[in-house]
Amino acid sequence: DRFQRIEILGIDEIALKPGHRDYVVLVTTPSTHQGVEVLAVLGDRKKETVVNFLASIPIRLRNRIERVCTDMYLGFVNAAKEQLPRAHIIIDRFHVARAYRNCADRVRRVELKLLKQQLSKKEYGDIKGAMWAFRKPPEQLKDSEWELLQRLFTYSAKMKEAYILREELTEIFERKYDPKGAKCAIRAWCKRVRSCQIPQFESFLRTIETWLEQIANYFLERLTSSFVEGFNNRVKVLKRRCYGIFDVDRLFQRLTLDIHGSF
Repeated sequence: DRFQRIEILGIDEIALKPGHRDYVVLVTTPSTHQGVEVLAVLGDRKKETVVNFLASIPIRLRNRIERVCTDMYLGFVNAAKEQLPRAHIIIDRFHVARAYRNCADRVRRVELKLLKQQLSKKEYGDIKGAMWAFRKPPEQLKDSEWELLQRLFTYSAKMKEAYILREELTEIFERKYDPKGAKCAIRAWCKRVRSCQIPQFESFLRTIETWLEQIANYFLERLTSSFVEGFNNRVKVLKRRCYGIFDVDRLFQRLTLDIHGSF
């Protein structure tokens, strides 16, 4: 009843116990005054649980929700599609970037393992420590790191391709595309990846095929789930401060007190 309107929802999960066990779902919305408002803590991450909560939001608020920020979990996405058909579902850029950067990193690990067997100790010593240089974008490289990367790429053309492909996709996300233009650019990038025949990128190509619409929605307003991820960190700090919270109602109460203070 406190809300006049809700335009953006964030849906994400967090584990209450170590070892990725006992997941709960946090439903949040950005707030001008509080940073983030917690709307619900749901006891599990089943689609039905999320559907039931979204259906419980009053129609006057539900019809004004324009964006839903989430990760690539089908249960959350399908629940939002079912209950919020007018809203654009946005797959966060952070999750996409982590996926394609991991692909490039897998290429690095495979190639370095091969090079260790093929090169002499001296030659391999010349490219030792390349991991950190490889993970940096070109504009952040020092001269010594750039030289190290060039030596690395003379030994492995595949690693060079992976590095270039990674930076090309990052550049696409930096450009001022609309969703339609972004889709065209991403599809063209996928075509280049396939022509390079780097198997480590295959899983990400399947991700693109599944989630392209939701990934391209990022370009509507360049909206990210930063408010969701930031709030998750806040929850983790709260859990440590309380030496663990394993009850959903108690977690909701403590988060509400943290945000609003005692009434």
